[in-house]
Amino acid sequence: MQSRILSKMSVHLNVEARMLELQNRILAEGKNLGGGILKVDGLINHQVDPQLMDQCGAALADSFANSGATRILTAEISGIAPALMTAKHLNLPVVYARKTRPITMPNTVYLTVAPSHTKGNMVELIVSPEYLLPNEKVLIIDDFLASGATIQALARLAQAAGAEICGVGTLIEKTFEGGRDSLAYLNVPIVALVQITSLENGKIEFAD
Repeated sequence: MQSRILSKMSVHLNVEARMLELQNRILAEGKNLGGGILKVDGLINHQVDPQLMDQCGAALADSFANSGATRILTAEISGIAPALMTAKHLNLPVVYARKTRPITMPNTVYLTVAPSHTKGNMVELIVSPEYLLPNEKVLIIDDFLASGATIQALARLAQAAGAEICGVGTLIEKTFEGGRDSLAYLNVPIVALVQITSLENGKIEFAD
């Protein structure tokens, strides 16, 4: 019993240390562009720091170690890096929803749409039935949780396949956009490594 308690404490401390590293990097390198948009292109969304991403993946994997997940689902392109690193530590396959349909996909696919916060339009999210199977337990991983629209779209794809959603993990949550509340209907654990409470007045403010 004592060893289990010590193990859980160790996992919690490891997750917290990795969360602090991500927060510090956002403070040092992130840019508040106004309008609720946080630019982290040097870490996540354009250039990817593999060491930082590996730490983030390990933290998310620790958080969902007992979820029973059999597959990770994300959206291209910024969700791929955190999903892949999480999958590495959980030893799971990753499937990412495509935004354009390649000619190699079968005629019948799972397809939905979601608004793009940075592009200002609707984008398609497409998954082949070959890689999203009924009765699987799907862990959704993405870079941001903002309004929750992209994660809701990924959930629709999983549900269309007959899969069960067992958790949602993100690197960064913008709590002021209400995405967590919009996902309450999924009734699954939601983990964000860093929570940003405000981007007002050019600042980046984090939850305590």
